Amino acid sequence: MASASASLELPVPPEEVWRLIGGFGTLHDWHPVISGSEVSEGGRVRRLTTSGGDVIVERLEAFDEAGRSYSYSFIESPFPVSKYRATLRVREADDGRGSRVDWSGEFLPDGVTDEEAVELFQGIYNGGLKAIADIFTPKGS
Repeated sequence: MASASASLELPVPPEEVWRLIGGFGTLHDWHPVISGSEVSEGGRVRRLTTSGGDVIVERLEAFDEAGRSYSYSFIESPFPVSKYRATLRVREADDGRGSRVDWSGEFLPDGVTDEEAVELFQGIYNGGLKAIADIFTPKGS
């Protein structure tokens, strides 16, 4: 299995960040590559549309409101991987001031090298975290 991960620290409370990113059907509200999201099966499946027109269908595998995390897997995706499972988590920052967002995933590359698959998901995670940082960073900072 290959893996990728990204983290971000923000000077805002974890609860505030979780309000933005904690909904399984709200990825399109903050990730710049996701233009649409439809949920089904009682909120356990999301169908994402990318700005390029690709479709990604994901299943919610675990959700922990109190722990501010959820894990999901691919049902259908355009990506060259299988057995994909990822977790998005918001917790208190290590220094006790603000929050830390962690996004990580494991997968089996399919037709690409481990390095190529890791680079792909690293870019997706970093792009999402940058967008979150931009939302919570005052303009002109």
